[in-house]
Amino acid sequence: MKSRHLDALLIFDCDGVLVDSEPLANRVLHDSLRRLGLDISLEHSTSTFTGLSMKSCVALVENMLGAPVPDDFVPELRRRTTLAFRDQLRPVEGVDSLLGRLEVPFCVASSSTRRRIHASLEATGLRRWFHAGTIFSADDVPRGKPAPDLFLHAAATLGFRPAQCTVVEDSVPGVTAAKAAGMRVFGYAERTPSRLLEAAGATVVTCMTELAGILADRPGP
Repeated sequence: MKSRHLDALLIFDCDGVLVDSEPLANRVLHDSLRRLGLDISLEHSTSTFTGLSMKSCVALVENMLGAPVPDDFVPELRRRTTLAFRDQLRPVEGVDSLLGRLEVPFCVASSSTRRRIHASLEATGLRRWFHAGTIFSADDVPRGKPAPDLFLHAAATLGFRPAQCTVVEDSVPGVTAAKAAGMRVFGYAERTPSRLLEAAGATVVTCMTELAGILADRPGP
């Protein structure tokens, strides 16, 4: 994929953009919430928590419960999610080909922990596209998405101004974070409704082939 604008950085979210983890993670989280006694549908759980950091998720859960979560809630949630990913996680269709064709710098900036990002990329065969210096996680900043901190941190670390960056996201909190950071953002509408991503400020794409075509044709940031 040729580009005349190499002074640009592509920032990929991980869950739902690089790896097709959202259905797996959402089912595990929903089951964990029901075990806490929260009468919440899978649809409601998915729309509420997708794209948020674990810290933000826990804060919302505690607000819904009106009490702190048990001490083992997060460790057990992570354990069960890891098991589901190990057996069932797959890359998002077309993303491996896209990464292999890119001729501009790119990185991943995800609300997940660094450990989970590495495990997800390894499980799907995508790890080869990202060296350690291009993987950024919620562990790196005090505030997760929808705050812009993570995207700003990734850009600054790699030597790019926000205006030089383009983000690929699949959640409203992620799009909100990218816009707050002053970055161009594509909303990958595989699972999140296009209207929600558009309302948050994203240019919507529905498949990685479409995104590849746009990135090849449009000027850099």
